[in-house]
Amino acid sequence: MAKTTFAGPVYSKSGFITTGPANTVSLTADTTLSVATHAGKILLTNDADGKFTLPTINVSSNSSVAGSTDYNNPNNIGASFYFYVETAATDMDILTDGTDRFVGAVNIGVTNGDFKAFFPGGSDDVITMNGGTQGGIAGSVIQITAVDDDAYLVHNSLLKGSSTIATPFATS
Repeated sequence: MAKTTFAGPVYSKSGFITTGPANTVSLTADTTLSVATHAGKILLTNDADGKFTLPTINVSSNSSVAGSTDYNNPNNIGASFYFYVETAATDMDILTDGTDRFVGAVNIGVTNGDFKAFFPGGSDDVITMNGGTQGGIAGSVIQITAVDDDAYLVHNSLLKGSSTIATPFATS
């Protein structure tokens, strides 16, 4: 089926159903993600020490000639990446291009009931999961969305860690 583009807004009174084998992508090696291949899909992380690099955020405007229907505009604000840790992390990183930064929070919970939220510093551009103190055991989930120039929002996230919890955020 060909790609279809809408000039919004698009309304659905009964929701959207996303199904089928193309809705998941297994990441089995270091991968530079793209909007076309990875955004909006469930990314199954199957590389315990993988490095998964998010695309550079592009906030370009529509051309003055095409207006709001400039379908060739590479702007990727709103693109979301849904990571599901299928193979437990040992040294797994989600990275930006080094210019884009993380905002929001990562919540790490432990089976003994401990829970802590971590907030990135102004220069943090890496999320590291180690399967222990920094989360990343199988079943962990993290969602990242391009929200502004140089800002990726980490949200709706839950990473499970060991009894000692440490921040997964770092600067490259």
